[in-house]
Amino acid sequence: MTAQSGAEPTSLLGPAPRPRAVVLVGSPANPYSRATRIGRTLVAAGYDVEIAATTEPGAPTEERDGDLLIRRYLPTGPFKAFAPTYRWTAPDGSGARAPLPVRVARTFRARAIAWLLWPHTVRGWWHTLARDLAPADLYHACGVLPIAAALAARERDRRDGRRSRVIHDVIDVTMASNNVLGMPGPVRRFLELRERSWARRADAHVAVNQPFADRVAASWGLARAPVVVPNYPEPATLPVPPPDRIRAALGLPPSTRVALFWGRLGPNLGLDEMAEAVLRVPDTALVLLGFGRGWERSVARDADPRFRGRHFTLPAVHPDELASWVVCADVALVTLPPISYNQRFTTPNKFLEAMAAGVPMVLGPDLPTMEGILRGEDLGRVAASMDPDDIAAAIGEILGLQEEERRAWRARIAATGRERYSWPAAAAAYRTVLEVLERTR
Repeated sequence: MTAQSGAEPTSLLGPAPRPRAVVLVGSPANPYSRATRIGRTLVAAGYDVEIAATTEPGAPTEERDGDLLIRRYLPTGPFKAFAPTYRWTAPDGSGARAPLPVRVARTFRARAIAWLLWPHTVRGWWHTLARDLAPADLYHACGVLPIAAALAARERDRRDGRRSRVIHDVIDVTMASNNVLGMPGPVRRFLELRERSWARRADAHVAVNQPFADRVAASWGLARAPVVVPNYPEPATLPVPPPDRIRAALGLPPSTRVALFWGRLGPNLGLDEMAEAVLRVPDTALVLLGFGRGWERSVARDADPRFRGRHFTLPAVHPDELASWVVCADVALVTLPPISYNQRFTTPNKFLEAMAAGVPMVLGPDLPTMEGILRGEDLGRVAASMDPDDIAAAIGEILGLQEEERRAWRARIAATGRERYSWPAAAAAYRTVLEVLERTR
């Protein structure tokens, strides 16, 4: 399936068509860095690539990102009403509330749908893909939300005589994540069996880190663990000195230190604790580059008199531009609460992107995968607990270093990221998966 080096194969009818790959993402991909990096690697391997995503208000139905075609498919069919919709709740919990019986009925209905029809939010998207997604030679499913749709597309293609393949990408351990904490045990075990069935039907597996690969290999009964393809950032070349994009965007003076969080905004990410912690650190502001259902809540906190001037929310930026924003920070906050296996053992993009930008970070407690790397590579400090005082103490320890010492430390962190934690190494691992699939066609 991978392209051959040199000139394209030709025949009497002209150049042979390039193979087609679809990267399926159960989110709007607006943008999604892993899909972009996987897609670019597939392009380099000789594929025409489409990123097939869900949609959201204001997102274009179709757009291009270099060689990548991004298509967002509207939900259709009987489950289209279950597509994600986010309603804002004020930070203090105020606002109009329905009567108690209505709220109880809504909660029961929402949980019943989530338990019995999970993943209900993407079933309308699956319906549209089954109707509208063009055939492909390779389907790369980012996580469990698109795997059923990828398998269905493969079976449809094979009935039509096409030898399509599916790669299942373990971006998280869904049945050990924050999202299932309130789910009854029997329901979760049923869903685990269904996820196992989907996963075992894939032609190949990759995972974002070794703990996730080992966990699913055991729980799914795989013959071998998924190939680890970390979501390392792509190398970035920044001007020296880089422009101070964050302070320029917010009108902050150079004397204000920036504690930065970026990525998805929402519950169970430690955002409340971060906001409180920064208030305890003089001359420091918390800046969030984000998206998602916590956006309105974060913007509302910007205007809260208690946080005004110390809390700022900016929209997320494209992965290609992110390094030029992250590098402006004095400290990166990765203070995730250790509330689930998935969150304890994850290696989120922000952890790797902070390293690439040379920004020392504060890590939350009991996050063993990240803590092992952080301590081994001397990337920052670990907060003693999720108490704002402990987070503030870790921030202050970093900001309290002399300027010359911090500058040298940042240079060492950036060199570590560049030499051992950048996308070319991950892309090489991914290419081995493509090569195995090619040999076993």
